[in-house]
Formats: sequence, structure tokens, C-alpha cells
Amino acid sequence: MSTFLLVHGAWHSGTCWDRVVPLLAAAGHHVIAPSLTGFGDKRRLAGPDVGLDTHVNDIVKLITEEDLTEVILVGHSYAGLVISSVANDVPDRIARLVYLDAMVPEDGETAVDVIPVTQQLIDAALRSESGWRVPPPPELPPPAGLFGVSDPNDVAWLRSMLSDQPVNCLRQPVRLHEPAARRIPRTHIHCTVLPDGFVRRPVPGLQPNGTPAQVWELATGHDCMITTPAELAELLLRTA
Repeated sequence: MSTFLLVHGAWHSGTCWDRVVPLLAAAGHHVIAPSLTGFGDKRRLAGPDVGLDTHVNDIVKLITEEDLTEVILVGHSYAGLVISSVANDVPDRIARLVYLDAMVPEDGETAVDVIPVTQQLIDAALRSESGWRVPPPPELPPPAGLFGVSDPNDVAWLRSMLSDQPVNCLRQPVRLHEPAARRIPRTHIHCTVLPDGFVRRPVPGLQPNGTPAQVWELATGHDCMITTPAELAELLLRTA
């Protein structure tokens, strides 16, 4: 049995994994899909002081308090920043990092360094009345849809779980100074249905631990846990 810890991306909540969790659990694995501070059942905690560091602490605290080891840590989208820093803090507890259509940062980078267009979201939030809220992006015509989701029922379900993202999540840098974290194997899963003009940072041919990069693809949009949960679960099970 492996422990899968699934970390949602910006604007989402742990509910987004609801179609994947039972598939992994049915294969005999322990699966945890929490909501980060400011989202889902923790939505009331959102505020200007919530940032990337808050979310890293959320996951580190969960891992240590539950005494989890050999964790397969999956980060979707923005959560690529989160899982990178978590691995830096508790590398001995992480068996594998899975970057699911995710930001993959270097030491000291922010979301803007990985996806420069993010700066526009930050600027708009700082000019807004709240000074910190980054609202979810609008729905686009198919196939882009809402985070790659275009089925009307799925879009309605997805909208029900979305919340504004605190701007500090996009401004705070990751800290990757622990050599042991570089030895953790990585898997990258890329969704191939991309918005027009989007350019993904390429994955280097070698992982930080010196082994060949492992990159898999899903022929769907960004929120693959909603659009292709069975196919995603199949890939995740291969990492176990």
C-alpha cells in the first residue's frame, strides 16, 4: 500500500479529486485530498496573509501529524510550487513527486518565474478593492472551457468549488536548499489540450537525481482529474 497525497491547484479545493480518490483507494492505497487554507472547507480562512508558505505548512503539518511516510506527493498546477517546497522540508517522508500539469520551480522562483503571464493576475489583484483577491479565470469557448472542462454539468460542479486565490500564493518564492530533496524521483504528467498561446516550460532530460526524466501525457485539458479521472488514476497507480 502506498499513500497518495493529492494537492489541488489555484482556486480549487480538495473536492476536485473526488472522482480519482475512490479509484486509487479501490487498488488498496491510502489516499488523502485536503483543501488548502482559504479553499473548500477552509474557505473562511482566506485573507491577505495567506500565501505559498501557508500552503506548504498545511501539507508539512498534515504529513508530520499523521506520521505519513513513503508519500507519493501529487501537485496539480500551482501546487507544483507547494509540493516542491514540502519535499525540501520533509524529504525523508516523500517517495515520489508527481507534477500534474504543474508549475516546476527552481530555488527562489515564484509563480511568475514559471509562468510570466501570472504577473498580470498579481497586478490586477493589487489594484483591486481588496488588494489581494485573484478571482478564477473566465470560462472560454471549447476546448479551453473552464480549466479545460467544457461539459456543462462538470463546469457547474467545478464552479461550486472555486474560490479567489490570495495574491501572496503567486508572489512568495519556493526555497529548495535541501540536497536530500533532489534525490526524490519525479514524474511529470502533461495535459496536451492547451489554451491558445500557452507555452509550457520544458522538462530537462535528466531529473535532479540524475536519472532520465519521466514524462507522461493525457489527451485532455488542464483539470484532468475531472475530465479523465480513470486515465489519470491509471497513471498514478503506475507510480506506486
